[in-house]
Amino acid sequence: MWTYEHSLDTTATTERIWQLYSDVRTWPSWDQANEYTTLDGPFRAGSRGTMKFTGQDPLPFTLVAVAPGRYFADETDLGDIVIRFEHRLHAGAGKTTITTRVTISGPAADQLGPELGPQVTADVPAQLAAIAALALSGEER
Repeated sequence: MWTYEHSLDTTATTERIWQLYSDVRTWPSWDQANEYTTLDGPFRAGSRGTMKFTGQDPLPFTLVAVAPGRYFADETDLGDIVIRFEHRLHAGAGKTTITTRVTISGPAADQLGPELGPQVTADVPAQLAAIAALALSGEER
């Protein structure tokens, strides 16, 4: 398995960040490579959707865990590997800590993870900074 994690502290509220996370139409606002994201159903575990990234074919994903206001995880199953993004919000002492954890698992994870992982996660610090700024501004672009 391959793993990556990055956190950012912000004064944006967990409620505002959660609004952005739970409305997949806003994902391109804080993820520059994301052209669009759709979700076939409510923002809850088991719902499936599609993400389209610049220069790539659309990818299916499934919300595998959702704890409203605190956490969600989505997975993209590519056969020999599964890419899992976990998004966690923690409020405390006048700040919110936003954490994204990415794992690549599956039969080919040891082979593909070290090359694919850094490509998949390269923009995570910018994504967290963008969602924090967007949450503070109170608007989507």
